[in-house]
This record gives sequence, structure tokens and C-alpha cells, in this order.
Amino acid sequence: MKWIVALALMFLPLSLSAQAVPKLVPDVSQRQINIQSGFTGAELLLFGAIIYPRGVAPEGQVDVAVVLRGPARPITLREKQKIAGIWINADSSDFRSVPVYYAIASSRPLRNIVDSKTAAIYELGLDKLQLSPSGEVDAKEQRRFSNGLVDLKQRNGLFRQEAGSVEITDQVLYRARLKIPSSVPVGTYVAETLLIRNGRVIVADDNVEVRVRKTGFEQLITVLAQDYSLFYGAMAVLVSLLLGWFAGYIFQRI
Repeated sequence: MKWIVALALMFLPLSLSAQAVPKLVPDVSQRQINIQSGFTGAELLLFGAIIYPRGVAPEGQVDVAVVLRGPARPITLREKQKIAGIWINADSSDFRSVPVYYAIASSRPLRNIVDSKTAAIYELGLDKLQLSPSGEVDAKEQRRFSNGLVDLKQRNGLFRQEAGSVEITDQVLYRARLKIPSSVPVGTYVAETLLIRNGRVIVADDNVEVRVRKTGFEQLITVLAQDYSLFYGAMAVLVSLLLGWFAGYIFQRI
């Protein structure tokens, strides 16, 4: 009996510590984004509540970071160089795992709320993304291509980093708005919320999924191109021939 009591006392601090961890209740304004004709982008609201043990918020400041990440895909980045007045493909680099979309918003600048090691573990920030280059690449060249890839994604609106855009009310409610560009690829996106205190991530929750899909005529074209490629190719050639014949007929009549 004594050893049972001793074992219970041994695990009691761990149990109390686990109970002392806050809980996140995250959600998004819409679980599905439909891409159709005339789609100009969307704005996604990520919000939620922080539930503290015994309903009492701890002393000191808490920070929140929200991340919306699209599915990862391999990509080949090619560098163009101007030779003899002609732009041609020069060096290239392959990446095994690049998110098609990545956006992070935080209550304060990331460098002020987490250290570099913690940011690298959770991939907090564009400079901490693990893009997984493949093959044997010189470290300097790898860094140059990685920076180039991030810059290209940023200019297309597919990579975003917004400091101070997460609003926290009474250390309990939080919300942030992230812009979705019109060029966003389809797929299942994951929204992650991280609760940060004293430079440490104490809670990370990534259970909210957002589906981006095409609808209407765009969806029909996608299905034909992917599942009925032979028919889609034949139809594309036939339409091109008909348009060429019709244009020639019009010009002859003028």
C-alpha cells in the first residue's frame, strides 16, 4: 500500500503541471474557399479563445501567433541569366517540400517573443521555413536559392509575414485576418495557433482545416485536364482549329 501512495505522490506534480497548461479553442471564419470565375481573393479570419486553468489568466504578457499553411509540394527553381541579349535558364535548384501558401501573423514581432531556436523548431517566420532542398548543394548557393524562392512567393502574395496583426483582448480572446490571393492553389490548408509566454511555446493547436477548391466551369476544366487528359487535349485542339477557321472566315469577309 505504501508503494502505491509513493507512486501516486510521484506523479501528482506531473498531473498538476498538465492541468495548469492553458487550452486553445481556435476556429476560422470559413472552412471552405471556393475559386470560381471572377475570384479576386479572400480574407480569412482566424480567431479563438484561451482557456486558463481555474479561469485565471497568468500575470505577465502572453503572445499568440497564427499560421496558415498550404499543402507541401516539390518545386524546381530556375535562375534566368541574360546572355548575348537573350534571357535563358541557367542554374537551378530542387526543393522537396515547399508549402504552396504560408502566412504567419503574430501579436508582436517574432524576434521579440521567441528565440531563434524555438522559431526554427516551429518554423515561425519566412526565414525559418524548412524548404528541404534535394541533392548536394553548396550551402551558400542553397541559401541564395532559398532566399530567391521566398522572395518570389512573397511577390506573388503566397508567402506573408505580418507582425502585430494578432489582436488579443483581456489575454483571452484573439483574432487575426489573413489575405488569400486570387492565385492561391487548391488543396487542404491547416491553420495553427500557438500560445507563447516568456519566449516559450506552451500550447500549439493545428486542428483547423480550410479547404480551397475550384467550383463551376473552373472545376470542370480541372477535372477534364486531370482525369480525361486525352479527351481534354483533343477538345483543346478542336477548339483551336475552329477558332482559327472562324477568324480566317471573318478576315475574308472584311
